[in-house]
Amino acid sequence: MTGLTLKEIRKSYGSVDVLHGIDLEIKQGEFIVFVGPSGCGKSTLLRMIAGLENITGGEMYIDGQLVNDVPPSKRGIAMVFQSYALYPHMTVFDNMAFGMKIAGESKQEIDRRVRAAAESLQLTNYLDRLPKALSGGQRQRVAIGRAICRDPKVFLFDEPLSNLDAALRVATRIEIARLNEQMADTTMIYVTHDQVEAMTLADRIVVLSAGHIEQVGAPLELYERPANLFVAKFIGSPAMNIIPSTISEAGATTTITLKGGRSVTLDIPTAASEKGKTASFGVRPEDLQIANGDDYIFEGEVSIVEALGEVTLLYIEGLMPGEPIIVKLPGITDIKKGQKMRFAADRSKLHLFDAEGHTYRR
Repeated sequence: MTGLTLKEIRKSYGSVDVLHGIDLEIKQGEFIVFVGPSGCGKSTLLRMIAGLENITGGEMYIDGQLVNDVPPSKRGIAMVFQSYALYPHMTVFDNMAFGMKIAGESKQEIDRRVRAAAESLQLTNYLDRLPKALSGGQRQRVAIGRAICRDPKVFLFDEPLSNLDAALRVATRIEIARLNEQMADTTMIYVTHDQVEAMTLADRIVVLSAGHIEQVGAPLELYERPANLFVAKFIGSPAMNIIPSTISEAGATTTITLKGGRSVTLDIPTAASEKGKTASFGVRPEDLQIANGDDYIFEGEVSIVEALGEVTLLYIEGLMPGEPIIVKLPGITDIKKGQKMRFAADRSKLHLFDAEGHTYRR
């Protein structure tokens, strides 16, 4: 059973600490996605798994074997890079076959594996072409095919779609999802800053920040039950609206007073000792709706209307100076800039975070 175990993994460059004790269990066949802001350590962690970066501290196991000092070529790992890394003077066939030739595989086995990979990635008609004759999406598929031919225990993807345009990103993402289904027993670890890729591809998402893991879970688990403010604001687009508040009543349900004076009751329990403490109220733009009558959370003036076709984004001023609340409504509306409006939400979709940013759990 090929899985990965990371125990207290640390990485430092001189006096600069990049990773601060990463603990993570990855099961065979899982598709794991690392996400986080630039500089959080996600690509460094991926390169450490590949063996391209030395481990400063901790232990890493692949298939139960300690691999801290095992060279990359002996780890049973194939990596797909952002830049494709194809040999420009070699044909598609030779690029995909190169690793097997170095490993001494027979011509018959090389031909079988290359053609099988090409068939699965719709590259059969391009095997005699040079990389310069291919589109960006085709080049990336060649890089993926080269990795498939090595028959690895673990696939590593380092932002493989970031150099592609929007249409090619969608098409190649679908190819990767299909590849994951075809290779159900192969573990895949994928680094991206794109939330759509993370939410659609991952079995589990690992959210990293400043060299720490903030939360690990299924995509919808992170979306619906973020562990803290960082995850709440990072997962979801547009980001969750966060409004400073004070807990005015604690108990089986909690009443908060928002900045501006409006009181809101949440279906979230808090201990009596929480009464009077500062907190952060959270609501996602897509969970807000136009209110009828006095049953509303907040009111304000529309400062910007972004009509995107399938959705309309409203930027509402008045609650926090200089920090508009974003409302995401389905379809096209006739709402205009300058309108004063009230907004409500299902109480089960509301979030509350304590002064340290941790979620009050339902």
